[in-house]
Amino acid sequence: MSQPVLNLIPGSQVVIYDGTCKLCNAWVRFLLSHRLPPHVRLAPVQSQAGRVLLEHIGLSADSIHTIVLFDGQQHWIRSQAIFRIIRFLPGPWRALAILRFLPLAVTDRLYDLVARNRYRLFGRYDCVRSPEPDRPERFLSQ
Repeated sequence: MSQPVLNLIPGSQVVIYDGTCKLCNAWVRFLLSHRLPPHVRLAPVQSQAGRVLLEHIGLSADSIHTIVLFDGQQHWIRSQAIFRIIRFLPGPWRALAILRFLPLAVTDRLYDLVARNRYRLFGRYDCVRSPEPDRPERFLSQ
């Protein structure tokens, strides 16, 4: 039997994102303001929790350039992570998940284009942004 990672509650999922990226932080704020379900937690790549989860799935926090959705023993990266996260959102936003049926080569190429240029296009914080002060329970603090 495998060891639980960070003692996550069964059924919980974690979105791992770049805590210094302004676009990534805007995405996190968007998710929280659009009723992301409580079982979905958040962790910056730069946090200890983010590093432990990435290590668990064989990814290096130092070379990661993608959002990751972690769900127990499964994980998704790049556009597939985005499409799965969108499915958690209410009503009209959830409809965007239909884009997951586009060819993976196309959606990942677009994702990579934005990811590669995210700091130049949207900016970068000097340090990891603090979690939303009114929603600390949504962030893994380990």
